[in-house]
Amino acid sequence: MKRTPPQEPSALAPKLHWRLWACVFAGWTLIGLTFTLNYYLFADHYVAIFKQPPSLREMLIWELPYWLLWALLSPAIFRFTERFPLERGRLLRTAWLHVAACFAFSLAHRATYLLVGWLLHVAVYRQLASLPVLYDFLFLFNLPTGFMCYATILLVSYALAYYRRFQQAQHQTTLAQLEALKMQLQPHFLFNALNSISALVEEDAEAAQEMLARLGDFLRLTLDNSGAQEVPLREELRFLHCYLDIERVRFQDRLTVQMEIEPATLDALVPNLILQPLVENSLRHGIAARVGPGRIEIRASRAEGRLRLEVKDNGPGLHLDGSASSKRGLGFKLTRERLEGLYAEQQRLTLADAPGGGLAVQLEIPFATAGLVASEPTAGVS
Repeated sequence: MKRTPPQEPSALAPKLHWRLWACVFAGWTLIGLTFTLNYYLFADHYVAIFKQPPSLREMLIWELPYWLLWALLSPAIFRFTERFPLERGRLLRTAWLHVAACFAFSLAHRATYLLVGWLLHVAVYRQLASLPVLYDFLFLFNLPTGFMCYATILLVSYALAYYRRFQQAQHQTTLAQLEALKMQLQPHFLFNALNSISALVEEDAEAAQEMLARLGDFLRLTLDNSGAQEVPLREELRFLHCYLDIERVRFQDRLTVQMEIEPATLDALVPNLILQPLVENSLRHGIAARVGPGRIEIRASRAEGRLRLEVKDNGPGLHLDGSASSKRGLGFKLTRERLEGLYAEQQRLTLADAPGGGLAVQLEIPFATAGLVASEPTAGVS
């Protein structure tokens, strides 16, 4: 399933989840049952209406349709409230429209309810002999209750609208924070790359020029997806291949990269530029600290609805500087914060000394496919 940003909610009556409509229906049913029990338990006080105390079944047939009809009218009132919100600039005009709608819905409800009661053989209605007599006698009876029902639905609609607006504001704040973290990450990488190029200028000018050309290719790729928080893993691997091409100029034969990417994971959505800082950490704190050849292993697998990414190197591991995993550079800090912002408690990022030496970084997020079709990146030993 593809994750997409939430749609902009409508001003007052967004499309609501079926669970909410179930709650609306249950709420009106509960009100109907309350009135049913009230009339049933205190029927002796309504001798003017009941010639004899009604049974519980008779009271249910009388009361429940009244309130369930309001449940059925709720979606229409929500839509009307959405179409004509009470806002500054047109408050008076809209208020009169809602007064008119209140009367219209209440009268329509009353007409339908009396017909349903007649068809269900409600005893007190059948005593009036015919349907026209029933309408003439009871059509305007108890209309204030209908007005209050309309007002209740109106208030609930506004409460839901403000709740959705609050959620949207929180969502936009989170997106802004994530975008800020991503923008922080890109200059961080750029600074490190330029620093490496600067060190190569005097030692190997040709290598420095090649590294600059590869850096330009990498920046073009990142600009193509600059507005995306998530990209398919195959696209992320394209970025990573381009980044590794830059670093190979610096490390030459000292760098070997092994990729083991399950084909089923290539369409999975991952945070944009999530692997680059993890690999950069392995290069800076692992491979660069070694005298001999360095090796980085990158794996992607799927298990139990989750995507697992792993970056492992054969460097000194966490004992390199003796610090905790949370203090191993800006790249890790930003990566952790981005994961928390995108997936909250559904993500995991761990750093540990790998068996046989080196550092192993594991990242787990919910598995979600982008539904894209593209050529697979090269995966293997390089």
